[in-house]
Amino acid sequence: MTAPAPSFCAIDFGTSNSAIAIPNQGGSGMQLVPLEGPHLTMPTAVFYCTDTSDLPPGVLREASTGPQPDLWRCFGRAAVRAYIEGYEGRLMRSMKSILGTALVEQTTELGNGSGVRYIDIITGYLRHLRTLAEARHGAPLNHVVLGRPVYFVDDDPARDAQAQASLQQAARAVGFADVAFQFEPIAAAFDFEQHATREQIVLVADIGGGTSDFSVVRVGPERAQRIERRDDILASHGVHIAGTDFDRRVSLASIMPLLGHGTMGVAQAGEMALPISSRIYIDLATWHLINTLYQPARVAEVRALQPVYANPVHHQRLLKVLTARLGHALAGQAEAAKIAVAEGHDGSLDLTLLERDLHAELDATHTEQALHDDIDRIVACAQDTVRQAGLQAQQIDALYFTGGSTGLTLLTDRLQAAFATATPVRGDRLASVATGLGLHAARLFG
Repeated sequence: MTAPAPSFCAIDFGTSNSAIAIPNQGGSGMQLVPLEGPHLTMPTAVFYCTDTSDLPPGVLREASTGPQPDLWRCFGRAAVRAYIEGYEGRLMRSMKSILGTALVEQTTELGNGSGVRYIDIITGYLRHLRTLAEARHGAPLNHVVLGRPVYFVDDDPARDAQAQASLQQAARAVGFADVAFQFEPIAAAFDFEQHATREQIVLVADIGGGTSDFSVVRVGPERAQRIERRDDILASHGVHIAGTDFDRRVSLASIMPLLGHGTMGVAQAGEMALPISSRIYIDLATWHLINTLYQPARVAEVRALQPVYANPVHHQRLLKVLTARLGHALAGQAEAAKIAVAEGHDGSLDLTLLERDLHAELDATHTEQALHDDIDRIVACAQDTVRQAGLQAQQIDALYFTGGSTGLTLLTDRLQAAFATATPVRGDRLASVATGLGLHAARLFG
């Protein structure tokens, strides 16, 4: 008699990218599921189509159970491509950043008279991952280990607990009967441990899109056989600064000044001239807040500011961004420039969608200036983690880098300098956490 297929999986629901691991055929070990063609990770992005007469490739239909119209959505790379190619609709990115905020239960308008709650956007994305995994596995998946940052929300335990509860709610709504959580940097330590030939103390630096998380973990070939690893986890700490914050800093330094950020307004009668308010520019440079600026009330607010701008071109550009919904495109330019600098090139920002021949340049010096304070806080967090473990920097044997933002050389160089005697090891930046979560799921449910 053939044994039933194991019914568990592990999901790395990331701010920027996500992945899912399932048991191998035969039940020995775990594998990552190809999510888009051969890709084992998929951007955490959803595009809601509002013009059903012109639907992009890869769109999927979700039938409505109420008075709202059916939803037409595409996910991952298809979602980003639909937005870039100009299909009518709404792009949602960095949904994980909404967990622990008041937005999670709020409804956002899609632009066609319908709306969707942010928690339902997350639920829909998790359901898509489960559907793809079950198709690959050939059987239902009822148990899941979900990764989570050390802190969803800094310095607020109540909101942090609410963030995990919201993610658990979404997982149960998808159909998972058992939901367990594991810290993402600890999962990455389990991935590192697969290749460890001796017992070591490793500092995992998991720096992704939303958070920079650190764990000090004792690993080794013999310890890897244990299910209970609590005694091996010496400390975990994190800070809510990472890739999307870097994108915001780059945008505020290189793009937003062309829209008036940092300029002085026109002096009103009897009053001193004041700087143009930075709030709208900060929101416009923050992935998960961009959509809030397209609401009619906020567009009207910006329109009414026209007399305040000393340079009318700045106001015209800003208003065009909002009315033409170009915010995500600008954020994408900032992200691309950041990646170019990380790879050793100068970043050119093509802003011709705003104005003919409009460009901005970003080089390593300007990037370092823009990210200096954020990197200082990340390095300090790593040092605090080691202190919480009761260790000195020189007692760390290995420094394990994972997460998309560890591609930023100026960040990893600073961390290596802080732990100069540790051996730097680079994992799969996008898949190490998912692999480690899969190992944990196999121990827990296998």
